[in-house]
Amino acid sequence: MRPLYLDHLATTPCDARVVQALLPYLTESFGNAGSRGHAYGWAADEAVKQARERVAALIGATPREIIFTSGATEANNLALKGAAEAGLPAGRHVITQVTEHRAVLAPVAVLEAVGFEVTRLPVDAWGRVDPAAVAAALRPSTVLVSIMHANNEIGTVQPIAEIGALCRARGVLFHTDAAQSAGKIPLDVKQLNVDLLSLSAHKIYGPKGVGALYVRHGQPRVQITAQLHGGGQERGLRAGTVPVHQVVGFGAAAELARVEGAAEAERLRGLRDGLQAAITAALAGVRVNGHPTERLPGALHLSFEGVDGSSLLPALRGLALSTGSACMSDPPEPSHVLQAIGLAPAQVHTSLRFGLGRSTTAAEVTEAARQVVEAVQHLRAARSLRPGASPVPQSLRQAGAPGPGEDLSCSR
Repeated sequence: MRPLYLDHLATTPCDARVVQALLPYLTESFGNAGSRGHAYGWAADEAVKQARERVAALIGATPREIIFTSGATEANNLALKGAAEAGLPAGRHVITQVTEHRAVLAPVAVLEAVGFEVTRLPVDAWGRVDPAAVAAALRPSTVLVSIMHANNEIGTVQPIAEIGALCRARGVLFHTDAAQSAGKIPLDVKQLNVDLLSLSAHKIYGPKGVGALYVRHGQPRVQITAQLHGGGQERGLRAGTVPVHQVVGFGAAAELARVEGAAEAERLRGLRDGLQAAITAALAGVRVNGHPTERLPGALHLSFEGVDGSSLLPALRGLALSTGSACMSDPPEPSHVLQAIGLAPAQVHTSLRFGLGRSTTAAEVTEAARQVVEAVQHLRAARSLRPGASPVPQSLRQAGAPGPGEDLSCSR
C-alpha cells in the first residue's frame, strides 16, 4: 500500500484535466509552434498563445510579459544572471536573503565569483526579511534585489509589495521567486511591484519541465540578457523549440488555479490548522516553524523535541513527506532555512515538512496526525530507555513544561 502523499511542496500530481488538455499535443497536434507555413504549426502556435494568456492571467500580467522556460530554476537563472549582466557597467551589487531556494542562492554565488558584490540579508525567527533592512542595504551600485515570495520549507510569505515599492522608488530591479506561492495565495505583479517573477508548472498540478519568467513590460524598461542562444524564440530571451504539450499543460493548470485557487486555499488552511492542532494537542515539545499567519495555506513545518532525528522519517513509512527542500544535495545537508531562523542542530534534524494539496482529505489528515503522534511517542520512549543515551529533555518530563498544544517557537 502506497503512503499518504503529504509532500505537495516538493511537487504535485498532474491534474487529470491538465493531462487531457495536453495529450493531443503529443499526437495529432504535434506541430512546431515556430513553423509558420502550414496548419500544424499554426495550431501549435495558437495553443501556445492561449497558454501564455492563461499563465499571464494567473498573476495579473499581459501575455507578452510571459517567457516560457524549462522551470523555475531556469527562470531564476535568467532573471538573476540576465539582469546582472544587463546592469553592467552601471553597478555590480546584488541583494538577496539567506533563506532563498538553492535555485537563487547558486546563481547569486556564480555572480559573486565573477566580481559582483552580494548582500545576503538575515531573517527573523519566522523567516521574514525586514523591508527596512532591504532599504538600508541598497546602494547606488545595486542592480537587482531578489527576495522569494513564499519559502519552500516553512511556507513563510514575505512582504513583497513593500520591498518592491522600495526598489521601484530607487530604480532598482526587483525579482521574486514565486514557484511556491503562485496559484496558492493571491498574486498580482502590479500590486507586488515586481519587475521579474519566476513560476513553475509542477507546483500547481501541471507537468514537470516547464515554467515561466515574468518580465515587466513598460517604463522604465526592464532589460535582461539572454542566457540561452539559438533560434531567438520567446522574444529572443530563451532560445529553443517551445515544448507545446508542456506549455499547454502549464496553461491549463494556471487556469484551474486562477478559478479554483481561493476556495482551495481556504480548504487547505482548515486542514493544515487541524493537523497542527491534532499533533500539538497530543504532544508537548513541538515547535511550529514559519510565520503564524503569513504562511502558505497548505504548509506546516514542525520540529519535535526529544527524538532521534535519524529515526524520525523512517518511523513514518506510511506518510510521504520530507524534512525540508526536495532540491538539496545528496547526501542532504542540514537545512539552511531552519538554521537561519535560529533552530539548534538537534531541532533541525528532528523536523518534518508537511505539504497538503488538492488530493488531501480530512481523513488523511486525521490518519497522518495519528501516525506522527504514535511515532514520536515511540521514539521518545525508546530514547529514554536506551543505555547511555541522553535523557529525554526536562521540558517533556517536569511540571511547568510546555503543555499540550503549546508552541515552543519564539513569540513577539
